[in-house]
Amino acid sequence: MSSSTTELDWFKSSYSGGGGGECVEVAIRPDTVHIRDSKTPQGGRLTVSPEAWAAFIAHI
Repeated sequence: MSSSTTELDWFKSSYSGGGGGECVEVAIRPDTVHIRDSKTPQGGRLTVSPEAWAAFIAHI
């Protein structure tokens, strides 16, 4: 994980549940999509390509 992840503009995914327990936050850059659990923002993060994120969204 690079230090640039601390400078990302995170937002709650529109695909997250509305009950507050299933919140995924994403931060989009031109060449990467960063994903984290909003309940533990300092925890692990996943970084994928925009193509991988689009494929994931298409299947959920």
